[in-house]
Amino acid sequence: MEKNKPEHYFCLTTPLYYVNDVPHIGSAYTTMAADAIARFKRLEGNNVLFITGTDEHGQKIQRTAEEKGLSPQTQCDKVAASFDQLWQQLNIQYDRFSRTTAKRHEAIVKEFFQRVWDNGDIYLAQKQGWYCVSCEEFKEKRELVNDGYCPIHINKKAEWRDEENYFFRLSNYQSQLETLYENHPEFIQPETRRNEVLNFIQQGLQDFSISRVNLDWGIEVPTDPKHTIYVWFDALLGYVTALLDPEDEPTLKNALAKWWPMDIHLIGKDILRFHAVYWPAMLMSAGISPPKQVFGHGFLTKDGQKMGKSLGNTLDPAALLDRYGADAVRYYFLREIEFGQDGDFNETRFVNVLNADLANDLGNLLNRTLKMAKKYCNNQAPNLKGEDIPSDHPLKQIGRGLSDRVAFAYNNLNFRQACSEISHLIANTNKYIDEQAPWSLYKQGEQQKVEQVIYSILASIRLSAYLLSPITPTLSSRIYQQLGFAIDFNQPSSFNDKIPFQVHQCWGIFPAQQPLGEAKPVFLRLEVPAENPL
Repeated sequence: MEKNKPEHYFCLTTPLYYVNDVPHIGSAYTTMAADAIARFKRLEGNNVLFITGTDEHGQKIQRTAEEKGLSPQTQCDKVAASFDQLWQQLNIQYDRFSRTTAKRHEAIVKEFFQRVWDNGDIYLAQKQGWYCVSCEEFKEKRELVNDGYCPIHINKKAEWRDEENYFFRLSNYQSQLETLYENHPEFIQPETRRNEVLNFIQQGLQDFSISRVNLDWGIEVPTDPKHTIYVWFDALLGYVTALLDPEDEPTLKNALAKWWPMDIHLIGKDILRFHAVYWPAMLMSAGISPPKQVFGHGFLTKDGQKMGKSLGNTLDPAALLDRYGADAVRYYFLREIEFGQDGDFNETRFVNVLNADLANDLGNLLNRTLKMAKKYCNNQAPNLKGEDIPSDHPLKQIGRGLSDRVAFAYNNLNFRQACSEISHLIANTNKYIDEQAPWSLYKQGEQQKVEQVIYSILASIRLSAYLLSPITPTLSSRIYQQLGFAIDFNQPSSFNDKIPFQVHQCWGIFPAQQPLGEAKPVFLRLEVPAENPL
């Protein structure tokens, strides 16, 4: 059995995305959420391993490659590169990019297969049934729609299969899975997803096929080379392969030594069953503890409609990023959509939200404050400390517990709540300026009051930018630099070496008399183009 990982080691994954086609907005959504969690955990001082990557075996890949006149490996290389390119555009700071065609991965899969085989949980039998190539899954007849079509891939008719397969004895793990779900209700989140899984297993678990015949594109079954290991029994282990350090020999012992058990698998709800039922059962069979949590988020729609090529309403994430930039895209999807629920993209709504929250409320707040500091305080922070501000000060009251509230939201993957808490401080800071009217105080010769006002505003802007940095790292870096900090949230070392998290999360730590930068717009107002809306 693997050892528990050290304290302050945090490991999370996106799915390993299937490479039959270029990445879509749903893939981007999962990955930007994972990146925000990873960034926040790094701010807290954790050692973080953030894994993403691609799932590259299976019949769907082989057929797609054949249709394009490519070898399967060439198809995989091209599409894997497109995922990596999009992650760079999105400012994703992953630590490992796992590819299931890697040689090291094959060694892990074969060792894992052998463990499960030796445990008596794999057997050979005849399999008959309806098979969706796009899902890489057999379907019950009752699941099919419109006279034989997959309910997820509605333009793909299921194929009848009658072949010899190896099976995994999932039915052996019914009671163990029920115990896992009962003892660890946090294992499947959110609650709606947990209920889906509980309803599924109450129907009784059926053994599932883990091999295919007459399929070259995959890893051979070690005990029978005529068979290829089924894509999910192979793909899920890509998470484990990614745990290996580059110099490690590819063994399960080495892979599980430092980072296991994983803290969070972030996935779309369409692959919940594989991660929340099949995966923990496979791990139990191999003598490995399950991960701590599987979180299944919702689907995205566009203008209230399900996206699809047949409807002509797909949303190209690369085009969206080219038009608006990474911080805008990250902020909208994490601020506007409750993570775990389905959510919608509307370009007009997108622009309005970004202009209101980032250009107006936060950007203008910074701009006007720096101009006032230049005029009234010699272009530097007032010679004050947080403890000089009275405890009943309205911004201090909000700011004092803000980091705890935002940390709770981040740690529960409630990005919407985190942004809402930060927006509350920003809105009240704007209100405070208008109420205090420092320009009037200055004319009245109330310099001490002016400096107290300026200091409390600077402290609030700094804390807001800091807490937003997991979602809008570039915007937060611009704000920090205009506030006089030589800190770049896209370079963790520039941050961690300066001020520890326990200090930085406090409201009133703005350094007295710190020189301030020149006021420049940190987020330009957006407009929906009259022609060619997305």
